[in-house]
Amino acid sequence: MSLLFWLFEGFLLLLSAETKKTILRTMKTDIQIARECELKPIGDIAAQLGIDQEKIEPYGRYMAKVPLSLINEDHVRDSRLILVTAISPTKAGIGKTTVSIGLALGLNKIGKKATVALREPSLGPCFGIKGGAAGGGYAQVLPMEKINLHFTGDFHAVTSAHNTISALLDNYIFQHRKDGFSLREIYWKRVLDVNDRALRNVVTGLRGDGVVCETGFDITPASELMAILCLATSEEDLQRRIENIVLGITADGKHFRVKDLGVAGAITVLLRDAINPNLVQTTENTPAFIHGGPFANIAHGCSSVLATKMAMSYCDYVVTEAGFGADLGGEKFFDIKCRKAGLQPRLVVIVATTQGLKMHGGVGLEHIKEPNAKGLKEGLKNLNRHINNMQGFGQPVIVTLNRFDFDTDEEIDIVRKNCEDLEVGFAVNEAFLKGGEGAVELAQKVVDTIDRQQPLPIRFTYKEADCLEDKIEKVCKRIYGASAVEYGQKVKKKLESLRATFSDDDGAIAHYPVCIAKTQFSFTTDSTRYGSPEGFTIRIRDVILNCGSEMIVAIAGDMLRMPGLPKSPQAERITIVDGEIEGLS
Repeated sequence: MSLLFWLFEGFLLLLSAETKKTILRTMKTDIQIARECELKPIGDIAAQLGIDQEKIEPYGRYMAKVPLSLINEDHVRDSRLILVTAISPTKAGIGKTTVSIGLALGLNKIGKKATVALREPSLGPCFGIKGGAAGGGYAQVLPMEKINLHFTGDFHAVTSAHNTISALLDNYIFQHRKDGFSLREIYWKRVLDVNDRALRNVVTGLRGDGVVCETGFDITPASELMAILCLATSEEDLQRRIENIVLGITADGKHFRVKDLGVAGAITVLLRDAINPNLVQTTENTPAFIHGGPFANIAHGCSSVLATKMAMSYCDYVVTEAGFGADLGGEKFFDIKCRKAGLQPRLVVIVATTQGLKMHGGVGLEHIKEPNAKGLKEGLKNLNRHINNMQGFGQPVIVTLNRFDFDTDEEIDIVRKNCEDLEVGFAVNEAFLKGGEGAVELAQKVVDTIDRQQPLPIRFTYKEADCLEDKIEKVCKRIYGASAVEYGQKVKKKLESLRATFSDDDGAIAHYPVCIAKTQFSFTTDSTRYGSPEGFTIRIRDVILNCGSEMIVAIAGDMLRMPGLPKSPQAERITIVDGEIEGLS
């Protein structure tokens, strides 16, 4: 072993300082990099933003809640909001969070006051297949281990609040059954922030301990309360939305809400701390906001409106990401978050990798690190459809290639030339290995693009007044590229029932946006169809009414809102060694 060590040391001596640094950095894990960073007290991070540390609520030394009273709407209007999205994800990964953090670091490097607004990681993917979600390499948010685990307790608060509603509803049915009260349909399920396929369908109330009922569990990021937390504009708005949650339909055809239980105040109390955005820091000690955690394949996939506005209150440039590919998180960012919150972004950054592009070009997973110009060019069709979709919202677009050490200059030039032909900006990102310095090219491209033009109005995919079927079909056809949309008889009846049942709401639900739950790996509902398929049909399996978050969730294909665990979950590699957590990356 010592001989190998000395041979390696001798090899390093022959290399340039920059090459040596790159090799050594590549060998470090995300956890090792996070631990070598010297964190600043969270009060100092708040002071960088101009926030008095007496006004924040610390959670330990390096995390804090920031009160909603500090949002400044005048500054929000002047701040430049940048969306980071991506090509359709593959098993090779894309690195969208790493690029988002890196871009914020790069903007600070070129002298701009910038921050990033991200979603919180879910324990399900952390212990399942995906691992942590705090960025990677030298573009991370810290303290990484705490952020990836229990953080400030927001996910637990949502889980507890959601299941408290479930318990209160069951109790109400049990206590009022002798009065003739019953629900012919119950919409409200339970949630848990764990990938547990066995809980998708369960029966409660057995052995005479309550009213027997078939129900099930969704994962916490799919909870309507999570969507409400991320779309609410104030504590008062939070309670209003909670009151409006529809739990089911009574025997006489009326909708039964949380307001009818009389417990909206109690549920708001459970979420009172969770509604405040979380402040942390990056690997370069710049501020970062992390708040909320809906998935973009089963929910709307964006961080909270309040965290975004808090970031925009104190920084000239704010980078935010939307989950998975631009067909999911990107579309929902515009059609749901921006539409409802009145946000006006200035630019879209689409992240791509040569590996991901090759997989979309038909190259097998085992060969994606090898040069393959043909496969790469074929995969550009996926990127170009995302570019076209984002431009369809009326916003300028930049493509950034998240560079890996095995990427060749020839491959990068293929992607660059493709973007030039489309008159789309292009920049290489190396933030994973170089931190902010590796994102300077992208940051400068972003600033130059924004400075060249005034804010452009968003062109939404559909009008608020469109009927629900038209909204669904416009997303499926204009964004996904489907040729047709099918509705099962059950879905047709449910849509008719929703319209009839809620007619006394002056057609309120007719103005709700649609949130389509669909596989993230393909424009289609078939997760194995990579690339840019055409001529396919989207089948809508179910529709779910979310009157609290004020949107309609349409389930496409076989999409499930409670994921399962893989054959070898990440939990098998997470442990504590010499007092330190290992495997959480």
